[in-house]
Amino acid sequence: MYNATVAGNRHTFPDIVALLAKASPLRSGDVLAGIAAESDEERVAAQCALADLPLSRLLDEHVIPYEADEVTRLIIDTHDRAAFAPIAHLTVGGLRDWMLSDAATSVALAALVPGLTPEMVAAVAKICRAQDLILIAAKCRVVTRFRNTLGLPECLSVRLQPNHPTDDPKGIAASILDGLLLGAGDAVIGINPATDSPERAHTLLALLDDIRCRLDIPTQSCVLAHVTTTLGLIQKGAPVDLVFQSIAGTQAANRSFGIDLALLHEARDAALGLRRGTVGDNLMYFETGQGSALSANAHHGVDQQTLEARAYGVARAFKPLLVNTVVGFIGPEYLHDGKQIIRAGLEDHFCGKLLGLPMGCDVCYTNHAEADQDDMDALLALLVAAGVTYVMGVPGADDIMLGYQSTSFHDALTMRELFRRRAAPEFETWLQRQGLLDAANRVRPRAVPSRFRALLDA
Repeated sequence: MYNATVAGNRHTFPDIVALLAKASPLRSGDVLAGIAAESDEERVAAQCALADLPLSRLLDEHVIPYEADEVTRLIIDTHDRAAFAPIAHLTVGGLRDWMLSDAATSVALAALVPGLTPEMVAAVAKICRAQDLILIAAKCRVVTRFRNTLGLPECLSVRLQPNHPTDDPKGIAASILDGLLLGAGDAVIGINPATDSPERAHTLLALLDDIRCRLDIPTQSCVLAHVTTTLGLIQKGAPVDLVFQSIAGTQAANRSFGIDLALLHEARDAALGLRRGTVGDNLMYFETGQGSALSANAHHGVDQQTLEARAYGVARAFKPLLVNTVVGFIGPEYLHDGKQIIRAGLEDHFCGKLLGLPMGCDVCYTNHAEADQDDMDALLALLVAAGVTYVMGVPGADDIMLGYQSTSFHDALTMRELFRRRAAPEFETWLQRQGLLDAANRVRPRAVPSRFRALLDA
């Protein structure tokens, strides 16, 4: 039982699940689930009670029972008590205050990663202002490697997303070349296939690998098929760089995706056996999004932001190259408007970075949400200020296959210039060799290199 008094009114929260849910900033998904605070006063009361909660309580009281959920077991069984010891005496509010202090350096925050649980970072996020989420996340450094190096200070990478509604090879190739000419693609060149056909996925993997090899691009490719499809393609010798999968924060939600932890381990081991990385072996690519567990009726009454953080607890067990919160994609039932999408994006990035993940964000919205491109411009700039590892590069910011609005190659260029960010170093060197950078290392293509043009004519 947790209590707090606000404006002379006493508010009571029966358990940790209710406390975390009521403390969450307003979002439509929690309202839909019937677990949101009923008033701003109740929300403030819950945040006050949460700020006074000892961190150790979050180790002892689980939001989903240990016996009933393999994600809970993963979180508890991998928790590092020694790394937790320096903050074990703190409350949630005390941890927030420490993270905002000069003592919380990048090195100190990195040392703390194994001692933090998803529930701890979710709780801290709930009592942070937007500027707190930005400042703390900006101090976190997470570096991963496969064919290039991602997450270095002062870098901003881009996933080149050349989706096509019919998976037409020439249409995909045209989008890839458009993105490369504008400096995108160092995070990954990743296609969402129009179907989950293994044959189609194999064809697209071969297309991506051919382009990468012919242009000698120091990056990685991915066809975002289901992990079982990718595992089968690995067994057939397909040129698989990264293993993709959507994940969630409960065992039941992951089951709705057709996965469990054992399957993810099997796929990672299979991909490692290919030895396709040249500078590192981070090769998992995970996508998440607030509301996924609720949409599968697998949320156990837990709020969507806490469950999103638990998805990051799953991700970090597999040492991924990339993690991406597709923040506004699920729809207004879960994040109703631009304000909720912006807050959720900052929360997700904050929680992922504190848990040691290479966080990217698909700054996006669906056309039936109460949001527009101005909202996305604001979130994009805030995330880059917060040190986001990568963002999406979609031709014209309009994904014509998935039917949603994201960020364009030009948006990423704007952010690199505004915040003085650079591409991954190996990729930047490649851009220089192609004659796509000016003397100030800005992307300024003067012409289409002949090797690029030849791919469209093949």
